[in-house]
Amino acid sequence: MGKQMTAIKAGAPVDDAKKWSSIDWKEAQRQVRRLQVRIAKAVKENRWNKVKALQYLLTHSFYAKLLAVKRVTSNKGKNTPGVDGVLWKGARAKWRAACSLCRRGYKVLPLRRIYIPKKNGKKRPLSIPVMLDRAMQALYKLALAPVAETTADGNSYGFRESRSCADAIQAAFNALSKPNSATWVFEADITGCYDNISKEWMLYNIPMDKVVLRKWLDAGYVENGITYPTRKGVPQGGIISPTLANMTLDGLEEAVRRAVPRRSRVNFIRYADDFIITGKSKRMLEKKVKPAVEAFLAERGLTLSGEKTVITHIKNGFTFLGQTFQKHGRVLHITPSTEGVRALVRKVGTLIKKHVGAPMPVLIKKLNEVLRGWANYHRHVVSSEAFSCIDTYVFEQLRGMVRKRHRNKSQKWLHRKYWTAAGRKNTFSVIAKIKKGVKKVYQVVRICSIGIKRHIKIKAAANPYDPEYALYFWQRRNRKESKLLPALSAREFRAQFA
Repeated sequence: MGKQMTAIKAGAPVDDAKKWSSIDWKEAQRQVRRLQVRIAKAVKENRWNKVKALQYLLTHSFYAKLLAVKRVTSNKGKNTPGVDGVLWKGARAKWRAACSLCRRGYKVLPLRRIYIPKKNGKKRPLSIPVMLDRAMQALYKLALAPVAETTADGNSYGFRESRSCADAIQAAFNALSKPNSATWVFEADITGCYDNISKEWMLYNIPMDKVVLRKWLDAGYVENGITYPTRKGVPQGGIISPTLANMTLDGLEEAVRRAVPRRSRVNFIRYADDFIITGKSKRMLEKKVKPAVEAFLAERGLTLSGEKTVITHIKNGFTFLGQTFQKHGRVLHITPSTEGVRALVRKVGTLIKKHVGAPMPVLIKKLNEVLRGWANYHRHVVSSEAFSCIDTYVFEQLRGMVRKRHRNKSQKWLHRKYWTAAGRKNTFSVIAKIKKGVKKVYQVVRICSIGIKRHIKIKAAANPYDPEYALYFWQRRNRKESKLLPALSAREFRAQFA
C-alpha cells in the first residue's frame, strides 16, 4: 500500500473514485495503530513533548485522514447534514474530503441544534457539526484516544474502546455481592455534564492542539435560523465530545480514594457521567466522599444535582444503567429495571399498532430489532422472569392484531397461518416470497431463547494501545460468545502493534 499511496499522491492519472476504491484499509489501520501505540508508550513514560510530536505526525498522516473520512461516512449520522447541508456521497467525494482535511486555514462552522426526547419527558439538546468538522474531530480523536486510554480511571467504562455497560454492571456486582461488601451506595448525578464543563479547564488540561480545540469549543450553534455563541461546555453530538468529557472526569476515582481512610472499602464505578460509589457507612459517604466529589467537580465547572444525588442502602435497592440492584438477605439480585420493562412494553405496543396494516415481514423485522437489542443488553443479569413476561406480552399483542386483521377466520385457521410456519410452538411466523420461486420464513424472536450468560469483566488496567495486553484483547475478541468486537486472526492482531 505504501508504494501505491506514494504513486497516487504523486499525481498519477487515476480517477478519484478509483483512488478511494484502491485503498488498503488494513495497512492504513496498521500504520495509524503503530503511531497510537507509540503515543501511549510516551504517555506512560511521562514524555509529553514526544506525545505532542507524535500527535502532530498522526494528525498530518494521510492514512489517518482516510480513516477519519471513512468513519464519518459509514456511521449512523452519515445521512444527517450540518448547517451547510453538505453530505459526502460516493467514492469521489470521500477521496476529495480526505485531501481537504488540513489544519492550516481550517474554519469551524456553527452546529445545527436539534432536540431529542428524554425518558422524563424533557428534551436533550443535540448539536450536529458539518461533515468537515466531524472528520476533523475523528482525525484528532485518533491522536487523543491513546492518551485518554492510558490516563483513564480504572473503573471508567463509558465510551471507551473494548468496554461496555456490561463491564460496569459486572464491576458493580463484584463490589456489592460479597457477604462483607459495602452496604451503602452513593448515587451521583451531574447537572448538565456536557453543557457545563469549564472551557478554560479543557483548554488548559486536555493534551491536544489548543488552537483546533478552541475553535470547536467556540463554534456556537444555529437554532431557528439564529446563531448563538457557546460560553461553556462541550457540544453533545460531536465525535470527540465523549472523549473530552471522559478526560474531564478522569481522576475522580483517585480523588475519592484519597478522601477516605486507606482500609475503607470504597468502590467507584463510572459510565460516562453516571457513577456510583459504595461505602460501609452512610456517614462516611456524606461527610468525606460527597465533599471530595463536589470539590473535584467544582474545578471543572460542574455540580451535583441536589434532587437526583442520593445515598441508598443496598437492601432498599437502586437503579444504575437500566438495572435494579438489590440485596435479599445476603444475595445480590440484578434485574432489568421496572421502568425499562415498561418502556419496552410501550415501544412494542406502539410498534404493532403502527404496523397493523403493514406486510408481516416488515413488522417482524422491526420487532426483532427492538427485542434482540433489549434482550442482548439485559442477558447478563437475572432477567429470565422479565424475558418471559415480554414474550407473553408480545404473543398476546400479536394474537389480538391478527384477530382484528381476520375477523371472519377461526382460531384454528389463525394458528395454522401464523404459528406453524417456523415449526416451533408459540412462535409467531409467516412465509413470504422474496423472489420468484423462493420463499422465506420470518419469525418473531422469543427472547427467552437468547438465554442468560454471565459477562466476564474486562481488566481495569487493560489498555488496547499497550502491546502488553495484545494477547489479552485478542482472546476477548475471539471468544465464541463475544459479540462486542470483531474476530481477528492472531497475525492480524499482532500486526497492529508491529
